[in-house]
Amino acid sequence: MTKVDNPEAEASVPPRRSAAPPLTERQLARRRRILHATARLACRGGFEAVQMREVAESSQVALGTLYRYFPSKVHLLVATMHDQLEQLHGTLRKSPPAGATAADRVAQTLMRAFAALQREPRLAEAMARALTFADRSVSPEVDQVSRQTTAIILDAMGGLENPTAEQLSAVRVVEHTWHSTLIAWLSGRASLAQVGVDIETVCRLIDLTGTGADGRAPRPGPVGSG
Repeated sequence: MTKVDNPEAEASVPPRRSAAPPLTERQLARRRRILHATARLACRGGFEAVQMREVAESSQVALGTLYRYFPSKVHLLVATMHDQLEQLHGTLRKSPPAGATAADRVAQTLMRAFAALQREPRLAEAMARALTFADRSVSPEVDQVSRQTTAIILDAMGGLENPTAEQLSAVRVVEHTWHSTLIAWLSGRASLAQVGVDIETVCRLIDLTGTGADGRAPRPGPVGSG
């Protein structure tokens, strides 16, 4: 009988991982094959199509090796989302948004991300479901997704090197809204037009932090000026 992955059960088991040295070039290449195979399977059949045995066969690695890299399909799909965001970040750096304000640029960036996800809705749904299933055992992978999303937003704001606490708080709210609107859109509870309105609305928080058109907080003027 073919083994069917149980995402809830798999994600509840703490991963048998400890601090490890950096991956070698060969290991990195193997990891990339695994993530690309996962994305291909998810594009064809969504969350259910991503079975660990099929991923191992498609990426030409032993099943035991796959489990050493990723203890469950939830770990695997969340890591795939991080990989997809990394690729998107590279594209955005080559063709950055051109809005007049930081809020405009962030809204454009996040809607471009939605457009990319719209092209592969089954993959998007699989990754979003994995994030929903993720528990503490998947924290390292979830943190990577969060850090990558934050980096994308900060770049759109103007490449802030030392964002203020207020700016980081605004970024977190924008990030939470982006994830929730993604889930609402995938489940059919929100249209792309409504997503756009929500994203533009929440991005106004960024301008309220005093972030200027160049992405930096304006310097205070001389005492007595204004």
